[in-house]
Amino acid sequence: MSSKSKSLLGIQWVPFSIPFHRRVETVAMFHFWYVFLLGAITSMVLIWYVFVKGYYVVLLFFVVYVYLDRKTPEQGGRRFQPFREWSAFKYCAEYFPMKLHKTVDLDPSMSYLGGFHPHGIMATGVFVQFGTEGTGFSRLFPEIIPHVLTLGGWFNFPLVRDYIMMAGVCSVSRASIDYILSQPGHMALVVVGGAKESLLARPGSHKLYLLKRKGFIKRAITAGACLLPIYSFGETDMYKQVDNPDGSWLKAFQDVATKYIGFAPPLFYGRGFFNYNFGLLPNRVPVNTVVGRPIPVIKNANPTQDYIDSVHKKYVDGLLSLFEENKSKFGIDESVHLTLL
Repeated sequence: MSSKSKSLLGIQWVPFSIPFHRRVETVAMFHFWYVFLLGAITSMVLIWYVFVKGYYVVLLFFVVYVYLDRKTPEQGGRRFQPFREWSAFKYCAEYFPMKLHKTVDLDPSMSYLGGFHPHGIMATGVFVQFGTEGTGFSRLFPEIIPHVLTLGGWFNFPLVRDYIMMAGVCSVSRASIDYILSQPGHMALVVVGGAKESLLARPGSHKLYLLKRKGFIKRAITAGACLLPIYSFGETDMYKQVDNPDGSWLKAFQDVATKYIGFAPPLFYGRGFFNYNFGLLPNRVPVNTVVGRPIPVIKNANPTQDYIDSVHKKYVDGLLSLFEENKSKFGIDESVHLTLL
């Protein structure tokens, strides 16, 4: 069979002759996909199985362990560097391929609060590039220790909580951010747009929720930490979404979900193991993440709203400049600009 894909019944199939390393990359990406889409469900099924089978001692161990360890996600986590250097994460990065770029060196005597944009469908870039050594973070930024922040609910699931904590992932709570930023050489990474921004994630889209997002600015000021704008070119190209125009049932459902739970799940699709047309694996698209210039702030435990607004404006300007300075390097037309909501 030729190296080119064949189409059958409207499905574009992966050729048999595809290089072995690409198959390894696909398996590595499936592992990532499974953990973040099905990991929590797997944990609940495991707990249910243990309960049904009457393994109450094991169940009690799970409950006690999670309870006693409940503060760890807010106290720097439990990073394990050999796990971050696991070769599977390098294959995840090579799957796209994904590359991390720095604008300037970072001073290890300072702490940093990085704003990662855009969220995309699964915020894949922030974990692979800052939660692991898949793209060589420590080589680019020696002496800087990154902590990707996520919702506290993830730490209620056995196994999953330990997996992400070994990557240095911590809770996005105020206490967690303050703890990280109190330590020189540490970087807290917040996906500023949040899960709500995933509804904006479509190929070629560069729309962000940022204009009203100022909580992370205040946390940086109270800690005296430098702000770091970060933009991931290609993050929104990994998946396609089902159209949800106004008046459609999908848009109505998403509006209701947003009203009651704060965000709405996108209906997305990518590619599969053996085909290119549909599936839940991301499409192979180049992803280039650029870490911008640090924005210093004046430490103040009780900053005024005016000062928060002024720093927020500096951050927005820094992010816009970062996008404009780098977009042409990664195939984005000069006429394309960031849209901030």
